[in-house]
Amino acid sequence: MTDRHHLLVHGGTFAAVGDGGDISGVRGGSSPDGLFVRDARHLSRWQLTVDGAVPEALTPVADGDTARCVLVPRGGRTEPPAYTLFREQAVADSAFVEALRVTSNRPTPTTVRIAVTADADFTDQFELRSDYRTYAKTGVVRQRQVLDDGVEFSYRRGEWRSCTTVTAEPAPDGVEETGTGARRLVWTLDLEPHGSAELSLRVAARPHGAAHDPRVPLSPAAANEQLLALEGEFAEGVPFPTGWPELAAACARGLSDLAVLQVPATGPDGEELRVPAAGVPWFLTLLGRDALLTSLFALPYRPQLAAATLPALAATQATETGAEAVAQPGKIVHEVRHGELAHFGQVPYGRYYGSVDATPLFLVLLGAYTEQTGDVTLARRLEANARAAIGWMLDHGGLTSRGYLVYRADGGGLANQNWKDSPGAICSADGSRPTGPVMAAGAQGYAYDALRRTAHLARTVWDDEVYAALLEQAAGDLRDRFQRDFWMAEHTFPALALDGDGHHVDALASDAGHLLWSGLLDKEYGELVGRRLLEPDFFSGWGVRTLAADQPAYHPLSYHRGSVWPHDNALITLGLARYGLHDEARTVAHALVDAATAAGHRLPEVLAGYGRDTHGEPVPYPHACVRESRSAAAPLALLTAVGGA
Repeated sequence: MTDRHHLLVHGGTFAAVGDGGDISGVRGGSSPDGLFVRDARHLSRWQLTVDGAVPEALTPVADGDTARCVLVPRGGRTEPPAYTLFREQAVADSAFVEALRVTSNRPTPTTVRIAVTADADFTDQFELRSDYRTYAKTGVVRQRQVLDDGVEFSYRRGEWRSCTTVTAEPAPDGVEETGTGARRLVWTLDLEPHGSAELSLRVAARPHGAAHDPRVPLSPAAANEQLLALEGEFAEGVPFPTGWPELAAACARGLSDLAVLQVPATGPDGEELRVPAAGVPWFLTLLGRDALLTSLFALPYRPQLAAATLPALAATQATETGAEAVAQPGKIVHEVRHGELAHFGQVPYGRYYGSVDATPLFLVLLGAYTEQTGDVTLARRLEANARAAIGWMLDHGGLTSRGYLVYRADGGGLANQNWKDSPGAICSADGSRPTGPVMAAGAQGYAYDALRRTAHLARTVWDDEVYAALLEQAAGDLRDRFQRDFWMAEHTFPALALDGDGHHVDALASDAGHLLWSGLLDKEYGELVGRRLLEPDFFSGWGVRTLAADQPAYHPLSYHRGSVWPHDNALITLGLARYGLHDEARTVAHALVDAATAAGHRLPEVLAGYGRDTHGEPVPYPHACVRESRSAAAPLALLTAVGGA
């Protein structure tokens, strides 16, 4: 990220700290710093001073599961630093821990005054976005209570309660007021000649609705051991390709990220589950589309992700119509939030259903899971949910009345409700936006695959031949309609979407590759599309651009109008392989793996669309999630598509 925040992640908790391990709490920029749990900031300041001054980073924090840095007092060549500070930080579920060691560099006894200024503003993440929105919060009560070994910050608004407790060993000599609401924990340490002293600080976050107090590790080392064990267990047994070490490294890195990006969720019977969160910093929560695609990519290697995601989404499936949340019976949730603003209805995302494609993808994953594992238990358990999802596609979704899945812009939420959900993402080649209802191409492919897979479940698991035949007929009809209505003969390529009047939204877009993954196109059309996606205007050398570069709407630093998305390219690669375009699939796979290798084997959420021919390193997209579940799982999809080639 451009503002040099370093992310520490474990489940539903993440911390963003600066180069020296501090948290400033300053708003603005592409990402806020702080300690975040369940959409709320539980540490908004965490600033170290020594003898009243901020030390400088001799060795700044580097990427990793533990933040380590070396600090010294500011000075010059003529006066070597009197002491050196070694700082180590880590997170666990609802917890943050720090070990601080100060070492004297002098041959005589030295007294050092250490202070850590802490605060918790409990700000909702939606308040920290750079979207110029403000939210009224009346009746708020904030309290600070000094403890024998630290300080406790609490927040109350009506029935909403949150708390953050900071404790230290040894206990601070004092806890001072700062005039800002923050509290300063201070220690006066007497150091022997070249001697050292150590402080241990532990932060426990108790968000609203927490069932129990967090288990705070004793040290960053203990927290790191937990993470390493979790990551090692999650990657165990995956057959990494021996002939392609770069892909193996990307798969290993992705699995490590997936291990820590799992957040708590609840199943239909109240059972506790762990599901893939979308990504950090902004989306450490359940997003239906993201969790489904992540689970599909990982399915051959880690089917437990699907086994958790499916019941979690079944438990949040809409059962009635709600205009503000875009809810309709049978629809699968797009986003689940646990923060204060969602709780009080100030944002619609507590359970928000503004997605046209999460519902068919739910059915695709259910069918794929049953086929991959041979386990029919989940398909039987979720039969009613699957039938309700089919009902939504046929009725509210628009398949029966319009012939396609349709969405309309949601004034209080998302204007676009397919995977390209930024406001201008669905556009014509000249950049103009469609008006009225939108029928996005990729969603029709998902619907086709969902109908076919659910027909197979009806026939083989539910013993309902009549229902199976009905769904197969619907799938066949959809395929025929699509190739008639979406195909642009002048471009030998499908339209990105149809507008409310059935006219082509004629941008040439990467969504066409999703149609290969779904199998919606005839073989002849599919081969034309697959080869077209590898032409220079689409293929940047790091992957397929979301929009071909020779169109007025193209912008290499736009979120969805010319950038390169790893998960998008993973779907394209699977689709190319499905249509027998194996050379093209390998070309895309190698490009993505090269991009991952250039970034420590980790694929970000999105890359800029600049070509490899003009810039020899992938250019980051400035606001990308650094850890994103779909991108973390993308190397596994590449492994499925091309093996170790």
